[in-house]
Amino acid sequence: MTRLSVNINKVATLRNARGGKVPDVIATAVDLQRYGAEGITVHPRPDERHIRRADVPALRKVVTTEFNIEGYPSDDLLDLVLKVRPEQVTFVPDAPDVLTSNAGWDAARHKTALRSIIMRMKAVGIRTSLFLAPDPEQVAHAADTGTDRIELYTEAYARDFPADPAAAVAPYVAAAEHARGLGLGLNAGHDLDRHNLRYFATRVPGLLEVSIGHALVADALHFGWANAVQLYLRELRP
Repeated sequence: MTRLSVNINKVATLRNARGGKVPDVIATAVDLQRYGAEGITVHPRPDERHIRRADVPALRKVVTTEFNIEGYPSDDLLDLVLKVRPEQVTFVPDAPDVLTSNAGWDAARHKTALRSIIMRMKAVGIRTSLFLAPDPEQVAHAADTGTDRIELYTEAYARDFPADPAAAVAPYVAAAEHARGLGLGLNAGHDLDRHNLRYFATRVPGLLEVSIGHALVADALHFGWANAVQLYLRELRP
């Protein structure tokens, strides 16, 4: 069964736009889990434009499902991850100035560095995942790093889904099958929403987890948090 992890970056973005503590990202994480979310994801960035470093230890105290920290493996991020010990860390090849994650790893090029970082995480029991395009060759290189999972970058799927769902999902099916053959766990995220999620989840084999933020937060503005979480869970259930 595919788990739903909710990325709460946009909640922090709204808080930071006004200052103060409203909306409260810690209380939101508690509520999301109460409403059925099976994980909480954050992606701290160096400029703290949404999640702040101080949020992360506070969230660690209240996340009772699965805490997933995403980000570029800078020294600062690695120190933070080792301090709070989330269940999972997802490494993303983000430049500091990007608006949102916009590419997967070139795992062949960065294999040596990634292998060293992943070994550090696994030594203290933190599950690792690499953000990756749906390219079987990159999947094979990712497996060589020793990572536990990959997270398929689904922007291309979401973009192409309205015109041709079968063509849009095909590269992801191929990458997922290759990952399963190599013993890798499979996550996915980026621009998944309640309109394209079910098709993806029912066709991509071995999908363990999806991380969804922007679309779910936007839906919560219309339907409320509890209803939005349940709408997304419904799309993931057979």
